[in-house]
Amino acid sequence: MIRFSLFILLTLSLIIASCGSRRSKLDKRDLIPENELVPILTDIYLTDGLIGMPRITLKYSPFDSLSTYNHIIEKHGYNKEDLDKTLKYYFIKNPKKLISIYDKVLGILSEMESRVQKEVALSRVPDGSLWPGFESYSFPDPSGSDSTNFEILFKKPGLYTLSYSLTLFPDDQSLNPGLKGFTCHPDSIETGKKTYFIPQYYIKNGRQHKYSVTFKVPIKTTLFVKGNLYEFDNHPDDWEKHVVINDVAVIYSLVAL
Repeated sequence: MIRFSLFILLTLSLIIASCGSRRSKLDKRDLIPENELVPILTDIYLTDGLIGMPRITLKYSPFDSLSTYNHIIEKHGYNKEDLDKTLKYYFIKNPKKLISIYDKVLGILSEMESRVQKEVALSRVPDGSLWPGFESYSFPDPSGSDSTNFEILFKKPGLYTLSYSLTLFPDDQSLNPGLKGFTCHPDSIETGKKTYFIPQYYIKNGRQHKYSVTFKVPIKTTLFVKGNLYEFDNHPDDWEKHVVINDVAVIYSLVAL
């Protein structure tokens, strides 16, 4: 959704620039530097989202909205003509660079979205959840204390579903990251037979995805589950991690077994 909306935003800006200055010569003089262009586009997108909210739309006229966009650009020390010229240059002369710039904006917006989702997740507790750990995890972790390893003992017959949302960012350097673990009888954790999960590998695109796995516990049986929400193949940990996990829960449902 962010990618599609941002594409529309940039396209509209380019159309306006094209209509307004078709005869102007395109060159690199007076272009907005990339390190300043990214924050401008980020602020414009966030403002566009706010203006699209019904309560704000009713309060402000289209003219007010245009003035708001101009104010954002001017706050960064430029004007609309500077932005139009810059976007038009990249679109015509260097579209690959424009895509790269736009991907940086997307990364910033995705990370902001993940932080908000984490704060929301921390403020609520799923009813009936049997998850023994935190409801949210984030790497890199400033405290250095979070671990996504887990151990759960299921004692009642029925179905247990582990579910969570996960965002893996493109700059994460983990190799084959995914959910991995095994189940076994609690009396034979060290020496008994282990049944390993079918690994669920994560999509590294900066978007939130939902994952789940279900465990069946037959009558007169208990089940020990051990695993890791964020397991990977590269060791030791001398590489960059960038992942956010939200809404972790284990829900029990009684079924006929």
